[in-house]
Amino acid sequence: MELQVLNHPLVEHKLTVLRDKNTPSSTFRELVSELVTLEAYEATRNLEVVDKPIETPVAPMVGKTIAKPRPIIVPVLRAGLGMLDGMTRMMPSAEVGFLGMKRDEEHPTQQITYANRLPDDLSGRQCFLIDPMLATGGTLVAATHYLAEKGAKDVTAICIIAAPEGVKFVEENIDPSISFRVVVCGVDEGLNSKSYIVPGLGDAGDRLYGVID
Repeated sequence: MELQVLNHPLVEHKLTVLRDKNTPSSTFRELVSELVTLEAYEATRNLEVVDKPIETPVAPMVGKTIAKPRPIIVPVLRAGLGMLDGMTRMMPSAEVGFLGMKRDEEHPTQQITYANRLPDDLSGRQCFLIDPMLATGGTLVAATHYLAEKGAKDVTAICIIAAPEGVKFVEENIDPSISFRVVVCGVDEGLNSKSYIVPGLGDAGDRLYGVID
């Protein structure tokens, strides 16, 4: 597993506003999209490309274009949807799949899968999992293995905030046969008794879309 933590003044500034409990949902959504766009630049550094002959207004040349099969972006519902716009802005040619997972509150590292809209075969596809919070790590491991069961061998996870406990859990439990990378804006102090990241930013789904009982 490769972990990359972005270290940039713009990321730090936007992350501070994002964390503020007084930041309204409309601004929160905009900041999530902006942060993901910055993360996507690093997360796609190893994106597979192939040669493409073209003609400029001046001369012919051989450029680069994204290889096929096209990469696929997979938001983990529901909070991951808030990151989708920022990713598709950077990779408009990518396909999009959806995976609905939530953690079992009584067993935080165990997950409940309640929805999926993915191709049956992900062999040869570069997959980008997007989920704002890497807390216990259970969702990320389960989602990655779910993609691997469909043939994925190259998975990059893009999260905004991570907890050290979650990072450790992923390192210890991710299938080593998967080429796996995590890109985050920051790693926080740890988890509280309810397995929420501290200082964190609260429940990302609620702050994006409102509280649903």
